[in-house]
Amino acid sequence: MFDGYDSCSEDTSSSSSSEESEEEVAPLPSNLPIIKNNGQVYTYPDGKSGMATCEMCGMVGVRDAFYSKTKRFCSVSCSRSYSSNSKKASILARLQGKPPTKKAKVLQKQPLVAKLAAYAQYQATLQNQAKTKAGNIAVSMEGFSWGNYINSNSFIAAPVTCFKHAPMGTCWGDISENVRVEVPNTDCSLPTKVFWIAGIVKLAGYNALLRYEGFENDSGLDFWCNICGSDIHPVGWCAASGKPLVPPRTIQHKYTNWKAFLVKRLTGAKTLPPDFSQKVSESMQYPFKPCMRVEVVDKRHLCRTRVAVVESVIGGRLRLVYEESEDRTDDFWCHMHSPLIHHIGWSRSIGHRFKRSDITKKQDGHFDTPPHLFAKVKEVDQSGEWFKEGMKLEAIDPLNLSTICVATIRKVTQNFLLNGLTTSGKLAPLQHQ
Repeated sequence: MFDGYDSCSEDTSSSSSSEESEEEVAPLPSNLPIIKNNGQVYTYPDGKSGMATCEMCGMVGVRDAFYSKTKRFCSVSCSRSYSSNSKKASILARLQGKPPTKKAKVLQKQPLVAKLAAYAQYQATLQNQAKTKAGNIAVSMEGFSWGNYINSNSFIAAPVTCFKHAPMGTCWGDISENVRVEVPNTDCSLPTKVFWIAGIVKLAGYNALLRYEGFENDSGLDFWCNICGSDIHPVGWCAASGKPLVPPRTIQHKYTNWKAFLVKRLTGAKTLPPDFSQKVSESMQYPFKPCMRVEVVDKRHLCRTRVAVVESVIGGRLRLVYEESEDRTDDFWCHMHSPLIHHIGWSRSIGHRFKRSDITKKQDGHFDTPPHLFAKVKEVDQSGEWFKEGMKLEAIDPLNLSTICVATIRKVTQNFLLNGLTTSGKLAPLQHQ
């Protein structure tokens, strides 16, 4: 191992107490398995809809075995007791965790046996199904992967240079295929973190498919990573930082002089600019800050705006929490250059519909966003690479404006992409998930 280049080694309820006023509940599917008990036939529960809780005694059992149309009570006794003078006392006892009355226990004894038998068999069935499923199906917990999606379908991702409003959108020109970088070597048994040189095989937004030097046409250890990540460095960084360059264990036997191999492979090759990490850091500096107040479209009434507060800023996208949301869960995501957000007073100045806030005084620490931060770019620079039909990108879901989804460009016109995806603040290049 050498230093630098010298180194290579649920819940439902009813407010009515009258059975005649109860709403009709749809019957259970006829194809459910059944259980017989003392001449009575009950179907197994079908998920949540198959179970019921007695509103009188609190017993849980098979809904089909319960009394009344809405299956609110486990027996006639509980149904009558619910409307009796002991109703309040019984309910209070149940809420306090006390057992039901003796009368209720005796009258419901037989139905309860049937319910418990059905429930026990149902649980056994679920356990058997779970074991079978676990033995035959491998469930992936990784979630969506842009790399796998692009590779398996041979798609072409829209380049970062198409998104002038996004981080690195104006200084991505130096990043292309065959660019060499220094990255951590994951094919190594050493206890310390070591690095090796890899080349960009394919680009997909900020993501790059990398292949370690020395693997030639072997893609066995190819991997996707975010080029803007903290572990990606230009060639020469290890030498300057005193970090070891160690070849992957899989190919260690291929060459005896790895230094000469690297000199030959890297002569004339391109790498990241020396100030690449600085550019990434600068591109992640945003004028919008948490606690700023803005006017934003009301996601429940898109024809009006309301006041919201910036909760967080990620990649130029703002998480805006509506000012009247006490638990801070009523939020809305949009890009800071989106035409959906404006400075305080914008709606009144142009006569737009506006939902007045019940909050008459600003909360401590909140302040109005300066109007100059909302300047919009009127012209679109289409020089260099531009959008093409069939490209994949991330876009706001028009049916759920608080989320981002995968979209396909179907048609490109002068200022718009088909499906209403505008080029002003509504698009983002592929990002590492």
